[in-house]
Amino acid sequence: MVFAPVPQLTVTIEQPGDTPELHVHPGGQGIWQARMCAGLGADVTLCAAVGGEIGDVVATLMRREHIEVRTVQRQNGSGWYVHDRRDGSRDTVAEYAGDQLGRHDLDELYSTTLAEGLRADVSILSGPAAPDVVPAEVYRRLAADLGTHGSRVVADLSGDNLGAVLDGGVAFLKVSHEELIDDGIAGDDSDKSLTAAAHELCERGAGSVLISRADRPGIALLDGTAYLVDMPALQVVEHRGAGDSMSAAVATVLARGGDLEEAVRTGAAAGALNVTRHGLGTGHSDAIHELAARVGLTPIR
Repeated sequence: MVFAPVPQLTVTIEQPGDTPELHVHPGGQGIWQARMCAGLGADVTLCAAVGGEIGDVVATLMRREHIEVRTVQRQNGSGWYVHDRRDGSRDTVAEYAGDQLGRHDLDELYSTTLAEGLRADVSILSGPAAPDVVPAEVYRRLAADLGTHGSRVVADLSGDNLGAVLDGGVAFLKVSHEELIDDGIAGDDSDKSLTAAAHELCERGAGSVLISRADRPGIALLDGTAYLVDMPALQVVEHRGAGDSMSAAVATVLARGGDLEEAVRTGAAAGALNVTRHGLGTGHSDAIHELAARVGLTPIR
């Protein structure tokens, strides 16, 4: 189950040749994670709230993905963004994260998410486009309720939402080194600082931790042992979405009974492959499995 509380409508303008192209998709962290899970063969149910004209379009597009969708009709409008990539870079034309979810919207979404999460082997808690759209307390409650009743929770969050999910308890936490530095959990991007941060996150409520670190090896803390995670180097087309692909692949491996080391290797491979593609949360499973064999896990002494 993927909790994607406020998915967005994404509109991208590209021009690979003489004629411009317009691409319209559902987007947001949860959408990209669900797409990667499905691409790796998982049965995925996505829980989301949608509203307004934008929400109608998002709901229609989500149902074209290879996932089950459970939507709650929210009172206010869904978010969106328009990006212009005609010159090769990503320029934001306009964007809106969406209105804050109201109390009735949250109640309905929570009940729907809890029911689907209890049916699932693994639940992924993904973040909103802006921190004020969904209260952090929702993440604490979901992590606690799902974990208490046997669902393994994977989270990829930052800021107040990260603190909340740690308070609720989470089986596996994926986070970037930039987010840890911004949140004051890590002082810098050194091995020593990030390893200490991983231990702190486990002490605060995470079972295992994977810290991504841009183009440098990541840090994983698995069953009390810290590792350097050496990801395969590939040519970058689009760096966005790599972290979401990592957490989705980790969740998929855990859902089918794989161990933590296999989950981290597969997650690192999925993140590495995603940067070679324009589509976020995409990648052929055969390429991911081949790359996973090339991911290095070196214990940190």
